[in-house]
Amino acid sequence: VAEGISKPKVLDKGMAGHYGEGKLKTAMPSDKQGNFAVAGHRNTHGEPFRYINRLEPGDPIVVETQNAYYTYEMASILPQTSPSNVSVIDPVPKGSGFTEPGRYITLTTCTPEFTSTYRMIVWGRLVEERPRSQGKPKALVG
Repeated sequence: VAEGISKPKVLDKGMAGHYGEGKLKTAMPSDKQGNFAVAGHRNTHGEPFRYINRLEPGDPIVVETQNAYYTYEMASILPQTSPSNVSVIDPVPKGSGFTEPGRYITLTTCTPEFTSTYRMIVWGRLVEERPRSQGKPKALVG
């Protein structure tokens, strides 16, 4: 995951990008509260979110950083919304079903496939923070 959601600098280079700038700045996984929001292409440019639509509630979403693994449990999906609907990356994301502050992840991508007309949103809730010194989380070794 790279910092920023610039198409030419991040997304079009095949990376997922953290909403980390300006009015769209979101939390980091290590923050004790907030929403870690990440954008990625579904088609072309490495397709990091190619099968995001197949995630189901309860599925693990693992973020690996230099110091830790953060395992989120997929909670809900918004199949289609306007690209201007930035409330989906709020600290308590609107439409997610979350009602109070917590530690969340939001994945955003374009939909329908091969277009950028709308956005598909997937939300998850942190269920484990594991120092790398303790080895990989169960979701990665099961």
